[in-house]
Amino acid sequence: MSDQDPLVIFTPSGKRGRVPRGTPVLQAARKLGVDLDSVCGGRGICSKCQVTPAFGDFPKHGVHVEPQALSDWNAVEERYDRVRGLKEGRRLGCQACIEGDVVIDVPAESQVHRQVIRKRADTRALHMNPAVKLCYVEVAEPDMHEPSGDFERLSQALQAQWGIEGVTADLSLLAGLQQVLRKGGWKVTVAVHRDHTGAAPRILQLWPGLHEGGIFGLAVDLGSTTIAAHLTDLDTGEVRASSGLMNPQIRFGEDLMSRVSYVMMNPGGTEEMRDAVRRALATLAAELIAEAGLAPEQVLDVVVVCNPVMHHLLLGLDPTELGQAPFALAVSEALSLPAGELGLDTINPRARIYLLPCIAGHVGADAAAVALSEAPERSEDLALIIDVGTNAELLLGNRTRVLACSSPTGPAFEGAQISSGQRAAPGAIESVEIDPVTKEPRFRVIGCDLWSDDPGFAEATAASGVTGICGSGIIEALAEMRMAGLMDGSGLIGSAEQTGTARSRPEGRTHAYLLHDGSAEAGPVITVTQGDVRAIQLAKSALYAGARLLMDEMGVDHVDRVVLAGAFGAHISAKHAMVLGMIPDVPLEKVTSAGNAAGTGARIALCDTAARAAIEANVRRITKIETAIAPAFQAHFVAANAIPHASDPFPELRRIAPLPEVSFNTGGGDGGGRGGRRRRRG
Repeated sequence: MSDQDPLVIFTPSGKRGRVPRGTPVLQAARKLGVDLDSVCGGRGICSKCQVTPAFGDFPKHGVHVEPQALSDWNAVEERYDRVRGLKEGRRLGCQACIEGDVVIDVPAESQVHRQVIRKRADTRALHMNPAVKLCYVEVAEPDMHEPSGDFERLSQALQAQWGIEGVTADLSLLAGLQQVLRKGGWKVTVAVHRDHTGAAPRILQLWPGLHEGGIFGLAVDLGSTTIAAHLTDLDTGEVRASSGLMNPQIRFGEDLMSRVSYVMMNPGGTEEMRDAVRRALATLAAELIAEAGLAPEQVLDVVVVCNPVMHHLLLGLDPTELGQAPFALAVSEALSLPAGELGLDTINPRARIYLLPCIAGHVGADAAAVALSEAPERSEDLALIIDVGTNAELLLGNRTRVLACSSPTGPAFEGAQISSGQRAAPGAIESVEIDPVTKEPRFRVIGCDLWSDDPGFAEATAASGVTGICGSGIIEALAEMRMAGLMDGSGLIGSAEQTGTARSRPEGRTHAYLLHDGSAEAGPVITVTQGDVRAIQLAKSALYAGARLLMDEMGVDHVDRVVLAGAFGAHISAKHAMVLGMIPDVPLEKVTSAGNAAGTGARIALCDTAARAAIEANVRRITKIETAIAPAFQAHFVAANAIPHASDPFPELRRIAPLPEVSFNTGGGDGGGRGGRRRRRG
C-alpha cells in the first residue's frame, strides 16, 4: 500500500484532492469545497449527506478504485438502512471513511446549492442557497462548577460544530430556550438566518432533537390589483402551495395615483391602507400554511416585491412624494425586517421579511424582480421586457446597458373601465375571433376549451355562463374588429351601413359592436363600446410610448425581441397586441411570455441569497428614464392613439395581418384620432 494520502475525486463538480486515510467523506467534501449537505453535523441522523462511490478503472481521472477504497458499513449506517432504507450503492458521507483512491458522486438531492427545476412554461433551474438553514447541534449540559447560560453554550456548540460565530436571538426565542433544550436532551435543531450582508447570524427557531418537518418561505408579489404568494420549501425549492387574492386597497382607488390622492385628502389614509394590505397578507399566508398542512413556526423567510407606492403603503410610509416630481422615495434600498414589525402574525413572528430594492420613484421592487428573473444585462440581443399591469414597467437592454421606465396604463387591461369588463374568472370571454366576411364573432370563455360556435358550448358553460369580458378578451376583440373592418385606424366603430353588419348598433352619437346577447337566458348583453375603445387606446398608447421612449434613449428604431410578463401579459396574444400597437413591431416568434416574472424573481431571491446581492448591485447600474417629464413621451403617446400607430411602419404586421383601409370619421360624433386626455400616472 502506498504511503501517499489517497486521492478523492468528487463528481459532478470534478473537485479533487488528497486527504489522510480515515477521513470521513463529509469532512473531505468540506475541505475541498464540495457541495455536500448535512443538517445533523455528521451524526448519521439526517441522511442529507448521502453519496454514491464508484469502483473500477477511471482513465479520465487516472485512477483505479478498489472495493476497499471506503471503510465498511458501520453500525450507524446499518441502523439507518434498517429503519429508513438507503438506495442501493449509497453511503452516508458522514460515516464512510476514505481508505484509498476513490471517485464519489454527490447526487443532486445531497447538494447544498442544488438546482431545482420549476414547473412552469419557461422551465428553468433555481439555485438553492437560502438565508435560513437548519443545524443540528449537541449542547453541553450546565455545570455549576463552570457556570454559563444555556444560550452561551448553544452559541458555543454552533461555533464548534458548524463554524457559525456570533449568533444573536430575540427575547421571544430566549423565553422558550431552556424548555426546548431540556426536552431534546440537549440535542436541538436550530434555524439560523444568515443573509448576504454579513450581518450577525440570527437564531429564528429551535426544535428539540432532529427536526425533519422542513422550513419554508413565502415569495410574495404585492400588486396594486392582486396579491400572489408561493409557499416554498427552503430545502428543495418546491412550491408547496400558491394562491392569490384581490388587493383590498382597491376600495381606496383602482390605480396608484388614486391611492396617493386618498392619502393626501384623508388624514390617516396611509394607516388605513397599510392595515388593509397587511391583514390581506396575513390572511393569504394563513391559507397557504393550512393548505400545505404546516405549522406557522415553520415559515421563517419572506420575500416581497411590489411597486413603489405599494412598497410605501406596506411599510406604513406616506406615499405623497411619489405623486409629484421629482417622485422621491422615502427609502429605495433593500430592507430586511422582522415579520412582527409588519404585522404578519400568521407565520413565525421571528421570520425575516426581505424587500427587494426599488429602482426609482415609479420603477419599483417588482421591476427589480423582473430584472432578476429575466436578466436583460446578460442578453446578447436587445430585449424589451414589459410587465403589463395597472402601472406597466418596462426594461430595455442587453449586455451593454439596461434602461427602465414605468408607464401609466391604468386598469383597463385588467377589465376595469370596460363596459362589460371583469376580472379574469370562469365565464369571462378571454379569446375572440371575428370572420372578416360575415362579421360574425366567436369566442372562448375561461373554464371552457370550446369555442362559442362549437357543439356543446352551451352545456359546457351552463354553470358559469358567459358573464363579461376580461383584459385579454377585450384586446383580442378590438384587434379582431380592426382586422375585420369594423373599426378604422383612428379607433372609430362604424355603423351598420358602414360595416355591413347589424351587430354594429347605435349608442348615442357613436356605435357599439355586439359580441354576445344572453338576454334570452336572462344573461348579459356584451358589447364593445366606443368608450371601451378609448380606454384601451389610452392604456396601449401609454405602454407603447414608454417603449418608444426607451428605444429613443438607446438610439434604436427596433428591438430584437419582446418579453411580456405579468399575469395579464402571460395571456396576451402577440398578434393581437401588435395589431393594436401595444408593442413594437417584431416577428411574432420573437414575442414570448415570461408569466409572472416578478413572482419568479421573488422566488429566486427567496431561494438564493447570492441573487439578493446580485440584484442590489444590478439595480444601481440600471438607468431610469422618467416618462412624466420627458417631452417625447407625449408625442409618442399621441401618435400611438392610432391603431396600430400613426407613424411607425410596422412592416411585420403588414405581413401577418394586413389591415383594411377603412375610415368611419365622417364628421359626426367623436372622430377618435385624439384619444382624449392623457391619463395621470398610475
